[in-house]
Amino acid sequence: MERIHTGITGLDEMIGGGYPKGRTMLILGMTGSGKTILGLSFIHKACTEGRKSLIIASEELPGDIIAQSESVGMDLEEFNKNGLLAIDKVYEERTVYAKELLAYEITDTDKLQSNIIGLLERIPKDVESVLIDNIGVFTLNMSANEFRAQIDSLVAGLMKRNITALLIMDLSADNRTESIASYSVYGVLRTSIKDNPFTGARERLFEILKIRNTKISLAPIRFEITSKGIEFLQK
Repeated sequence: MERIHTGITGLDEMIGGGYPKGRTMLILGMTGSGKTILGLSFIHKACTEGRKSLIIASEELPGDIIAQSESVGMDLEEFNKNGLLAIDKVYEERTVYAKELLAYEITDTDKLQSNIIGLLERIPKDVESVLIDNIGVFTLNMSANEFRAQIDSLVAGLMKRNITALLIMDLSADNRTESIASYSVYGVLRTSIKDNPFTGARERLFEILKIRNTKISLAPIRFEITSKGIEFLQK
């Protein structure tokens, strides 16, 4: 199976050369654990290698995403200007739509919050790499059965178009949906923040929970977020 570079030094070697091409990976993690940086590293590398890419941003403005990427040594603005990268403004649409509904005293926004399948229609035909951050916001009022049907349809649609995709999901949404997304995707990565019982320091940890048809290690790996992006630490 062809592999796509992750954009993170050392990670490609850990997972057989990179993310499986045309498959969908899930990134799970708590707030501040490095989920978005992991996703942006993939998109930056894809653009660097000339692949048309898309970020579907459900929680941040495009300017904030670009600023965050620049803070860790990844210039996405250049790719955004030359057309290699598009940032879909889902967050802005959600906030504007919610304000319009409230203005008319309509409080039922379930349709806006739960259209996961509709994300496929937002992806241009020539896009090869996609980051959806955070897919968890679409699950707030969704049953486990509905979420399974929608996430399966999204993953199948992405694979049919041979798109390599990363879906980011916060732990609260993963718990709320009974970890169903992990069964639908090709691979699962998890980031976390834990206290080291020996040093008392807080550390970020990276885990590879599964990647089909790939030999992996289940041992957690410590990492830091630096001005050059994610850097794994020696064990």
